[in-house]
Amino acid sequence: MGNNSNTLDASCSLEVVKEAIESHGKPEIINSDQGSQFTCHEWIEFLEKEEIKISMDGKGRAIDNIFIERFWTSVKWDYVYIKVPADGLELYRGLKDYMDYYNNRLCDQGIDHQIPVSLYKNVA
Repeated sequence: MGNNSNTLDASCSLEVVKEAIESHGKPEIINSDQGSQFTCHEWIEFLEKEEIKISMDGKGRAIDNIFIERFWTSVKWDYVYIKVPADGLELYRGLKDYMDYYNNRLCDQGIDHQIPVSLYKNVA
């Protein structure tokens, strides 16, 4: 997937979900926050047409998505704020490299200093 966007426009989010469905199949449910890109007519209409259930985190419920929030905090502090990408292409490449590092080489304190992919492979 090659979509990056720094706006709250639904078109990018919708393209990403369409690409994901094309590549990985249709999920039963999609969970999101209550951002405007996930509450707009186009987003909701597409998911309903595809018969995908819509789930949204409740307002003020940060713990609903605590794991992904923690991940994006790591991304920002360990990559974005340090390297400060000059443009969208550099950001895309940097995020791709960081996610490879995070999943395949980083020994994470929160999982007893193990590498995330090793835990995933044991249960997948």
